[in-house]
Amino acid sequence: MNIGKTFKGLTDAEIIELTKRLTESAVNHEGHRVNVIPKIVVEVAYNEIQQSPKYQSQMALRFARITRIRDDKTPEQADTIERVREIYERQFRNKGKYNTS
Repeated sequence: MNIGKTFKGLTDAEIIELTKRLTESAVNHEGHRVNVIPKIVVEVAYNEIQQSPKYQSQMALRFARITRIRDDKTPEQADTIERVREIYERQFRNKGKYNTS
């Protein structure tokens, strides 16, 4: 389930290598969209998680950027959509703690 798209944070060489790896795991093409077998895990930094009608998950990562490719992790070890929802809920609880108004 999507929560965003980004190639920000990668060098040109990393983009070329990642594109090659994704192309090798392609299962079909739909116009400009390429569906792949999920094999690659990336670590993504972001400012916050926000609601978004654009994605099926109804969430998006604000200012998302890839910090590294995690060849040491399998897709099964990646965070789940449930984990992202927990982080989303927690970010608002934490904001309330520091609101002095």
